[in-house]
Amino acid sequence: MLTSRNRFLAAAYAAIVLIGTCVGAAADDVITRRFTAGNAPDAVGIADASEDVELAGPQALTSDAQGNLFLLDQLNQRIVEFNPKRPAEDPSILEMPPSVQPSDLVVRKDEILVWDNGIHTLKASGQPTSTRGIGGTTVKLEEVSSRDLDDQFATSAFAQMGSQPPGDAADVLDKDSRAVTVKQGRKPSRQYVASRGRGSVIADITPQKGDNAVLIEVRSLDGNETIAQLHLRVHDKLGAVEFLEIDNNDKLYILGENVPDNAAGAATFVARYALSGDLEGVYELPLENTPITRRFVTISGDGDVYFLRTQRTGVEVVGVGFRPLRNAKVIDIRPRIQNAGASPSSRFTAIAAVRPSNRQQVVETAFAFEGIQWQVTPQNYGPEPDQACTGFSRVRRPWYLQGKIGQQVRGVPYCWGCSGSLATFQNQIAHGVKAGNVCTRNEPRNDVAGVDCSAFVSATWGLSVHYTTAAIPAIASPITDPWQLRPGDALNKPGSHVMLFLRFTPDRKAEVMESSTGGCNGRVCRNVYPLAALLARGYQPVRFKALADDNMVVAQSAYASGKVDKREPDATPTHAHRRRSRH
Repeated sequence: MLTSRNRFLAAAYAAIVLIGTCVGAAADDVITRRFTAGNAPDAVGIADASEDVELAGPQALTSDAQGNLFLLDQLNQRIVEFNPKRPAEDPSILEMPPSVQPSDLVVRKDEILVWDNGIHTLKASGQPTSTRGIGGTTVKLEEVSSRDLDDQFATSAFAQMGSQPPGDAADVLDKDSRAVTVKQGRKPSRQYVASRGRGSVIADITPQKGDNAVLIEVRSLDGNETIAQLHLRVHDKLGAVEFLEIDNNDKLYILGENVPDNAAGAATFVARYALSGDLEGVYELPLENTPITRRFVTISGDGDVYFLRTQRTGVEVVGVGFRPLRNAKVIDIRPRIQNAGASPSSRFTAIAAVRPSNRQQVVETAFAFEGIQWQVTPQNYGPEPDQACTGFSRVRRPWYLQGKIGQQVRGVPYCWGCSGSLATFQNQIAHGVKAGNVCTRNEPRNDVAGVDCSAFVSATWGLSVHYTTAAIPAIASPITDPWQLRPGDALNKPGSHVMLFLRFTPDRKAEVMESSTGGCNGRVCRNVYPLAALLARGYQPVRFKALADDNMVVAQSAYASGKVDKREPDATPTHAHRRRSRH
């Protein structure tokens, strides 16, 4: 038998297993820049994790043609620009206008593009000023245009990390067409990339035999000349495949995911190729124990791979180490820290149930929360100035409601510690209750309306009792094989966040519905994420037991009936919900 020390060493040395020949040890990751938590010029906004709330911070890291890096400091409503190879230099601050609340960022040529339910172009307004307390500068940005989605290069750049319009709602709601299944296989796709080394190129992704390989043909846009043909094959099943960059030395970079039938083994990597098509090596991305970030990796013109790692105390920009290869045909990457998956808390046990829930009802309820349109009254909006959040620079009111008095808005707002059915929300709004609360470091309030992430999932599953992310394992069974996710299942990270699974996209990302402060700007919305990036961060695929043929009975009082039932179904302590709802 292996000793605990031997198991640790075996896991450490097995972080990457490549079927081929290694020609050198992997270079270590290097922290190129640290930013502390806060709103000072050399800090970034961090909303610390609390019970059933995931740590939140900067959402995107990208680079420009000069090698500068740009960090989307969402909570401080700004972009931080710095040179990773000059760590002693002070960063520059680019202050974003209040008209955008972006969740993703791309810098292309001299354009700053952000994603806020679409592509928006920002430019400098006025002259730079000195940043208070440090030697950098501050520049105010203004919005100059909203980019049409027919700009193929901008659209493709954002879609790399899932910033894209969700699929047609009719396809998801139609029970005969709503899921792209693994059996249907990957669809051919085309990506457009404004590369550093070869200008504008087209990458055609063609599935090969099996679920684990693709051919990537890269061609110039103008002359339609073939630049390279790349073969990517992983050991298990391929998740997302994104052509990222051609650097100034004609190296090509592909983002790939290896997603086995066991969710605990999913991993994300960047593969580097020569123009000849030879696989030169890989960069393993350290996703474990990190919160969700939208754009977590970027490639500089010099071929440096940078990773965005968010922690409670701040942010680290990591230069990812390279492992050279020779004659490698298959990439078999395992997580550096094996994620055993979420396990139910021992203090929770499943309640007994009497009727199954219907997947069609689950999906329709989710879309009702996302699609509801309502008018924001002064009472719903709340006072100015509103309550300031403890621990980060925001106010109680969700961001998508800012400045919207008297206007129609879409979606139920995120509300920390709130729960209830859609009818409950509508009734509260009609009676002038304040809408939403994103202050997740404060105590929940009883004078606000909306749902947090687990309350939203509970409502879609037909439960009037609010099951928290820590309690969901008591009523939901783990799905060992993530490719078996079906509409109405969930991706749950106990003690952190949960999202409702809708379907796999044609390029094998996960389309979900969630109530989120960051990814949804404080409301219920649809999002698309690379699957392995979620699994590696600790999200566990689960299936509500009433959606399966499990021997589970749910008390009739646990199903929504237009009002929130906050009472215990009976006096026993085994019921897995809390009297005081929290996310």
